[in-house]
Amino acid sequence: MLRILAILCLMFWGVAAQAQFVPSAPAEDAAAEQSAPGTPSTEALIQLLRDDAAREALISQLEAGAAATGAAAGEAEAAPPSEPERPTSVGRQIAEFTTGVAQGVADQIALLLDRLQNLPRTLSALGDAVDPGVVTDALVDLAFVIAVTYAAFLAFRVISWRMSRRLARPAETRGWLPTAGLNLLSTLTEVVVVLLAYGAGYLLTLLFYNEFGVIQIRQSLYLNAFLTVEMAKVIGRALLAPRYSSLRLISIPDAGAQSLWRWLSKSTTILGYGLLLAVPIVNSSAGYFAGASLNMAISAAVVLYTTFRVVRARRPVAQWLHKDADGDTPESGQRQPILAQMADLWHWPVLVYLLVLLAIVLARPGDVLLPMLKATSLIVATVVIGMMAVDFLRRTAAHGVRLPGYLSARLPLLEKRVNGLVPQFLLVIRLIVIALVIAMSLNFAGLWDFDRWLSSDAGSGLVSALVSVFLIVFVAFLVWLALASWVEFRLNPYYGRPPSSRETTLLALLRNAATIAILVLTLMFTLSELGLDIAPLLASAGVLGLAIGFGAQKMVQDIITGIFIQFENAMNVGDVVTVGGITGTVEKLTVRSVSLRDVSGTFHIIPFSSVDLVSNFMRDFSYFVADIGVAYREDIEMAKAAMMDAFEELRADPEQSQYLLGDLEWFGLNSFGDSAIVLRARIKTLPGKQWGVGRAYNLIIKRIFDERSIEIPFPHQTIYFGEDRTGRAPALHIRQEPSEPGTAEQIKHKPSSTE
Repeated sequence: MLRILAILCLMFWGVAAQAQFVPSAPAEDAAAEQSAPGTPSTEALIQLLRDDAAREALISQLEAGAAATGAAAGEAEAAPPSEPERPTSVGRQIAEFTTGVAQGVADQIALLLDRLQNLPRTLSALGDAVDPGVVTDALVDLAFVIAVTYAAFLAFRVISWRMSRRLARPAETRGWLPTAGLNLLSTLTEVVVVLLAYGAGYLLTLLFYNEFGVIQIRQSLYLNAFLTVEMAKVIGRALLAPRYSSLRLISIPDAGAQSLWRWLSKSTTILGYGLLLAVPIVNSSAGYFAGASLNMAISAAVVLYTTFRVVRARRPVAQWLHKDADGDTPESGQRQPILAQMADLWHWPVLVYLLVLLAIVLARPGDVLLPMLKATSLIVATVVIGMMAVDFLRRTAAHGVRLPGYLSARLPLLEKRVNGLVPQFLLVIRLIVIALVIAMSLNFAGLWDFDRWLSSDAGSGLVSALVSVFLIVFVAFLVWLALASWVEFRLNPYYGRPPSSRETTLLALLRNAATIAILVLTLMFTLSELGLDIAPLLASAGVLGLAIGFGAQKMVQDIITGIFIQFENAMNVGDVVTVGGITGTVEKLTVRSVSLRDVSGTFHIIPFSSVDLVSNFMRDFSYFVADIGVAYREDIEMAKAAMMDAFEELRADPEQSQYLLGDLEWFGLNSFGDSAIVLRARIKTLPGKQWGVGRAYNLIIKRIFDERSIEIPFPHQTIYFGEDRTGRAPALHIRQEPSEPGTAEQIKHKPSSTE
């Protein structure tokens, strides 16, 4: 919407510029020619030259004047040179400029008012000049060619309607490009229909009207007007598609397309047949001034009709402009952005433009409308083409990019990555299209010579730099996309050899480092193409890096320690490690920190500067250490046999046996506890599987110990009441709390478990 308002304002301000280049009406030239020979001043001069005495006196006066002029020139040469002019201040220059502009505007307004005062006389002259007989003769001469041309046009038009209907059906399910192709085919069909009707009218008029092979000028004027009007309508139908919305290339509703088509059809018909047929006929029969008056009346009628349509359509167009890309209209209480608020005011610049256009048409009754309409049509055509291009890009971004199945299986993130960056890429293209539309509109309005600027050193240099920057960014994006896709393919466990933890870590670091390098190089090349000297920037970057190194020693220590940890392969992504007193699974590794997630799900980020020790539970192999406690009274050999039998049962389990790397290693009695003796054994497993294997082994141990009555003790507590001097223990006093009524009786009569 902002683009439309800006372009309308440009057209408004360009009206005056366009009007200055329009030649004035020949009425002014005729008025100037009236002062040519034949006027009273000319006759007086002839009589003066015929009188000898008067002629001699005139010659004497002219010689005296020439002598006085020569003397003045000599004095001017002898006079000393004057002081050079002092430079004018900026304030005075601004004042002189604004004064000149104001004076020019005032002169234009005075001229406009003066010509508007003569408007009634011009219109009355038109009525007096038009002869009804001439109109009747013109209609008689044109009746035959109008009848045969329109009859042929309607007959051929039926065929084009059927063709357009058939083309509109498949366009309902096609994309933008196939729809554009079908629209082009329908448009070519209508162009052929117009040409056939034009040729039929010409041929039939030559064969059957008046003399064979002779056509009158009026009939030729009509046929040319018919061809121009119908071709303009064909272009309008191609853009708006009022009958078949599926062929429409611009995103506007059906009601809006039909309303625009009605205005365009009527205005084109009135202007085409009025200016190309009626005005030439009136010029030849009633004179140029009558034709100019008719030209003014037709142009004013079209401008007034357009003004009426704009006022009538102000609310529907504002509602359409309020809609967002999804077609939802914002609620009344919702705060609207600035562009949405400006949508309610779209008709004001259009009305101002039409008012200025009407004033110029009425003030200059010559061929002033056609140059202005040409400039306006070029601006509107540029805007429409820009809207079509933007709409095509919007539809392309909405559908997204679909990759083949085999490529998506190997690179599952590629499609998502491309679809995430395509909208930004298309946004840049849309901005370029908008800039071109604005530049071409300024060029057509006469406010800026775009072609001249483009051929200048500044313009060509800027365009070249922008194209180079675009290509650099595009190539950098392709390089990054290729590198990220290759890393993704190498990390995909379903294709090729599954990556190890070391490869996963190094490839992730490679991708991050390459991304940073690509960004830095792209920025340097971009600044160089824009004309900036990057050598001082590199020197400044070195000094800045040194300053940062002194100020951020902790970060430097993080990076250096992280580099050495990666060289020593101390940990990788997916390893279970203990770092900084925290045990968890490594989820992310950078050159500065390691990210762990512990067993409770807490996520920890640990900088490498705080890492003094790395304990890795996932390197080469692991052990589950089984410390089994049994009662002091139990036989150790029996407990050992039970532990061996439990391991054999564990080995027989297919789910756990794949993780075992050896036999049970018996260590023996390890320690004496408070209430148990601890027997130790060890099971060698794959790295990371020791915890699962240990849980399964403990479960089997518990079941076998229960079956063989091997006690797994728990802590016991003995209560000692002490002894007196004779060795007797003191009496134990038991206090019974009073029970609730009926409780003792219930206990008394409660049957025992032995009854």
